[in-house]
Amino acid sequence: MANKKSKNSLGKGLDALFNDGTNDLSLQNLSISVDSDSKPKAFNTLPIEKIYPSSLQPRKYFNDTKITELASSIKERGLLQPILVREGDAGNYEIIAGERRWRASQIAKIHEIPVVVKNLSDTEVLEVALIENLQRSDLTPIEEAEGFKKLIDQFGHSQNDIANLVSKSRSHIANLLRLLNLPSQIKKYLEDGKISMGHARALLGAKNSLSIAKIIIAKGLSVRAVEQMIAKNNSIGNTIHIEKNKKDVNTIAIEKQLQDTLGLKVNIQFDGKGGSLTFYYSDLEQLDELVTKVLKKSFNK
Repeated sequence: MANKKSKNSLGKGLDALFNDGTNDLSLQNLSISVDSDSKPKAFNTLPIEKIYPSSLQPRKYFNDTKITELASSIKERGLLQPILVREGDAGNYEIIAGERRWRASQIAKIHEIPVVVKNLSDTEVLEVALIENLQRSDLTPIEEAEGFKKLIDQFGHSQNDIANLVSKSRSHIANLLRLLNLPSQIKKYLEDGKISMGHARALLGAKNSLSIAKIIIAKGLSVRAVEQMIAKNNSIGNTIHIEKNKKDVNTIAIEKQLQDTLGLKVNIQFDGKGGSLTFYYSDLEQLDELVTKVLKKSFNK
């Protein structure tokens, strides 16, 4: 459950999350840390093996090439920006923001790295991680949507809360969350960059969406072309459905005769081999009257 302090800070940016009376450091100003007397001091450093990634990290995919490039920079110039952590178990520390730097520092064989230690709740950790990644445009649409869903399901945030938190429209949040309804393979295509978010949104609710997604990849179709294809397929499907359910004049005549006799709506379906006869009643009195008529006819034979 999200704590009250964090939810009251929504919409005010990361400064509010870190400067609401219990936190004293803005994520946009990581060049200094502040002690209890509000005096600037040097960064703390921690052994790199004492630091571990957070299970709340919304990003699941890390670009190995970019991590290696960052490692080369760290090896040459050192780690210029500390990572944000909170105390974990057994003297270890959980990463709040800066996992890319931590991974790159390992490759660069850095044994101790500068950190800022903050006491944050789970919901604040997820909020900070989401915002940090969104500011860098590092999240895939699916990772972003899964992060938002976790804020809703586990921490009680509303879509409006999240929209304020990440400075985006509520419709943007809603559209991203809808992507989670796609088949898993289509979500994988989106994460791998094989289809765009526009393609994915067009595929929502489409018949044979996975087959269409494969055609998109094979032919490099534009979003507009996909929308036209789906509209055409839906139109054909509706026509087939109408033709399949079209009734001949004899069936319609029998339906009318039954309706006039029983005073109830009747529907007859026939597929060439067999079918069904359905009576529609509005209350138990009508049902009782129908049963009485049927039984009366049966006993009179």
